[in-house]
Amino acid sequence: MAGGPGGPAPYRKNNRAERAELAELVFDLKLRGLSFRAIEEATQDPNGPTGGKRVPAGTARDLVRDEAARRVDPKVDAWRAIVVERLEAAHARLDRMEAAAHKVLERHHITVNNGRIITLDDGEPLLDDGPVLAAIDRLAKIEDARLKNNESLRRLFGLDMPVKVDATVTEVTQQDLELQEMLREAKAHVAAQEEELREGAGGEA
Repeated sequence: MAGGPGGPAPYRKNNRAERAELAELVFDLKLRGLSFRAIEEATQDPNGPTGGKRVPAGTARDLVRDEAARRVDPKVDAWRAIVVERLEAAHARLDRMEAAAHKVLERHHITVNNGRIITLDDGEPLLDDGPVLAAIDRLAKIEDARLKNNESLRRLFGLDMPVKVDATVTEVTQQDLELQEMLREAKAHVAAQEEELREGAGGEA
């Protein structure tokens, strides 16, 4: 039995969300050049990417195929477009909030107590720093929200993935060929599904 007494427990299909997350992780390991056997060895390490939850080589292959199909699925592009639209709308709201906060900073705020303007000994109104400090705090929160939106955009398009730069000529490995073949198969599978949908729609017309 895989994962015998005392050994690392193998991955089991618990739920769709966990499988999707694991598929993305395994796909990234494959992109780094690991073989499926190496992925199995890496995942059974308690300090490894899965915390010791072993992913057998055969399961790793299936997960990579699933993730490859997901990444070439046209529905993913449509979903990205929706998310981008929402993030752009959020950016616009943040810009308006930032402009309003700057207007607060530009104004002079006087201290009022029980309807009376508080003045200094020289008769000058006592300035109220409260609105200014609140505006500064709001600007800091706006900037934090803007950074989080930018991070979401980068993750959405995979721009945060580590980039490996080699000074020498890159050699195409067997793992690269396997991954390319999986991507071709995934594209062909998606194209076949689209063709079936078109034929079904034509038959119902």
